[in-house]
Amino acid sequence: MLWYCRFRRLPGATPEQVRQRLLVQHAAGTNQPERIRSWYNVDGGAAGFAMIEADDLSDVNAILDPYRDLLGWDVDAVVERRYHALVKVLLERGLVVPR
Repeated sequence: MLWYCRFRRLPGATPEQVRQRLLVQHAAGTNQPERIRSWYNVDGGAAGFAMIEADDLSDVNAILDPYRDLLGWDVDAVVERRYHALVKVLLERGLVVPR
């Protein structure tokens, strides 16, 4: 399952603290980089999101929990949709473009 994990740096947390925590957790092996499909930051790093592959939410929380004092997280399960396949299915269902 794929999880959309949106984050925002908490008030009082500094970019340096987040960077340091990332390195500490990496060294400890708790980031589980094999599960992180992608990671995006907004310019400045105060917010962003990660796409994490995991069987259930407890697996995701194992990765995110060490950061909860620095980052606020919103987590949602997502389903990947291939655009052209989705359009094909909608057309096969008889849906038409409104005029």
